[in-house]
Amino acid sequence: MTDLRKGGKLFNYFQPRKIQSPSMSQDKNPEAKKKKNREIFGWCMFDFANSSYTTVIISVVYCEIFTRLVVPADIGSDNPYRMGNSLWAWALAASYLFVVATGPIFGAITDYSSKKKLFLFLSYIGCVVATFALYFVEPGMVLLGMVLVALSNFFFASGENFASSFLPSLGSKEDLGKISGYAWGIGYFGGIGSVALATTLGDDYTLDNFQNLKLVGPYTAIFFLVAAIPTFLFLKEPHLPLGVSHSVNYFKIGKDRVVQTLKDARNFKDLMIYLVSLFFTMAALAIVISFAFIYGSQEIHIEAEHKRIMFIFIQIFAAVGALAFGVIQDSIGAKKTFNLTLVLWLVTCGLIYYVHDVTNLINMVLGKNWTVQWVFVFISSLAGMGLGSTQSASRALVGIFSPESKSGEFFGMWGLSGKIAGAAGLFLFGYIQTLVTLRNAFLVVAFFYFLSLLINLFVNEERGVGAAQAFQEKP
Repeated sequence: MTDLRKGGKLFNYFQPRKIQSPSMSQDKNPEAKKKKNREIFGWCMFDFANSSYTTVIISVVYCEIFTRLVVPADIGSDNPYRMGNSLWAWALAASYLFVVATGPIFGAITDYSSKKKLFLFLSYIGCVVATFALYFVEPGMVLLGMVLVALSNFFFASGENFASSFLPSLGSKEDLGKISGYAWGIGYFGGIGSVALATTLGDDYTLDNFQNLKLVGPYTAIFFLVAAIPTFLFLKEPHLPLGVSHSVNYFKIGKDRVVQTLKDARNFKDLMIYLVSLFFTMAALAIVISFAFIYGSQEIHIEAEHKRIMFIFIQIFAAVGALAFGVIQDSIGAKKTFNLTLVLWLVTCGLIYYVHDVTNLINMVLGKNWTVQWVFVFISSLAGMGLGSTQSASRALVGIFSPESKSGEFFGMWGLSGKIAGAAGLFLFGYIQTLVTLRNAFLVVAFFYFLSLLINLFVNEERGVGAAQAFQEKP
């Protein structure tokens, strides 16, 4: 990818090296295959480990602690937690904007310097420390809570980008769907384990139980710390480029390479179109991940038993969705699979919005007496399947559109699109839910999925894969 340097100066560092990919080597050595499988396992374990953060802190437990207990409730309002909801959304939006400012540069630097693993480790430690520090946030400490949530989520999201950039080196392009699906599927089981640990603190979200609830930060941090150890034992640095001198200005190189990548965008037309489509999907996903349980509590009035079953359903069906759609992707193609997941989301959004009517219809047709809370829980299984399949398919599609020598940059752009989307979606949602009901604010989620599906119809998968191969084969 890069060549150094006569007289201490950079020479032609935008040109990729010829790299023998796993698909080219066709190595049938059993020992080599065992090492590669061990490396894939190590990579998948990072998804298992970091799922503890996104599940416990962002989706299920700390989101409610922050919105209901850390931020003072507006007693007497139709929704006393409206301000907490907005501050939660805006803290996460700020963290995504910070990732936007750093992601592409970091991606280019890791490609150039062969330090993907170091950057992954630093993001991992940063997330663990910031998550542990949530223990020190007491009711009313709104600013400290927002800062730690934003900081921990910044490290988590950055680490997600760094980990994903390893994907093209783990197998042939034909296998990336399955590999990505394995990781997402394993990740959801990590979520189950971490939430099981967190729920030992109790389901009573009251100030009287706050001293127990605030332990969720240390519990999650320690789970992440321990579970990610196999990643750093087994995952190998790709070592794509040549070595670099200590006098190199990494920031300038990173900036220049991103600029060069954007200039070369005409050679990766389908990736660019797809990233626009993905923008709206990620905006919707950011809202769903951050507010699903908040919506259930405040709009549907689910209780502790509903939350437990809902969480289990989401995790199991997310794992099934990631694995099943990974196999489907390798059969029908990444684009069709991604579009199929968007259709699933549109159906799910409709069922959630009309959950009261759906409940009445089911009870009338089947002669049952189910509550709207339990019907909402059952519908959440479709949302879980959408979470696993959409995220897995999106990562794999970026992987097959990426030349190996630019994987860090392109996954940085993947992160850029996703995090700008997350910031925009959460900021917009946080504002809208101050004007209308939480139920009506959620209509923006379905609108985003519809736009994503419409734009993705213009992506040509074969042309996108061909562009990546042509770039990589340049002398």
